[in-house]
Amino acid sequence: MAFQTEFDFTLPRGYIDMNGEIHREGTMRLANAADEILPLKDPRVQQNPGYLSIILLSRVITKLGDLPAVDTRVIENLFTMDLAYLQDLYQKINTEEMPGYKGVCPHCGKAVDIPVNFMEAGQ
Repeated sequence: MAFQTEFDFTLPRGYIDMNGEIHREGTMRLANAADEILPLKDPRVQQNPGYLSIILLSRVITKLGDLPAVDTRVIENLFTMDLAYLQDLYQKINTEEMPGYKGVCPHCGKAVDIPVNFMEAGQ
C-alpha cells in the first residue's frame, strides 16, 4: 500500500466564484513543517491568530473545482460550513497516523501498540 499524501474532498456547499459558478470538488495535501511554521510570521496571523487556519488551508488545498489557484481570498469567502469541513479534514489527515511501536504487556504478555507522544518525550 502506497503512502497517501493527497486527499479528495467534496464541500458541503461549495465556493461560488465571481461568475456564479460553484466549486465543490477539491484536493488537499498533507501539511509539512513549513505550512505550519511560516504562517506564524504573517502579520495577519500576528494581528488575529484565528487567521492561521485561513493561511494553512490556502497552502494545502491544491485544487478546488476549476479555479486556477486557491489563495486566502478563496478560503475567506467560503461558507462557514465549508470552512469547518476543511478544518476538520485538515486535522483528520494530518493526525491520522500517530507514530508508535509494538510492545508486549509486562503483566499479561499480549502484544500492544504503544503510541509515541513527542510532547512528553524525555520528561
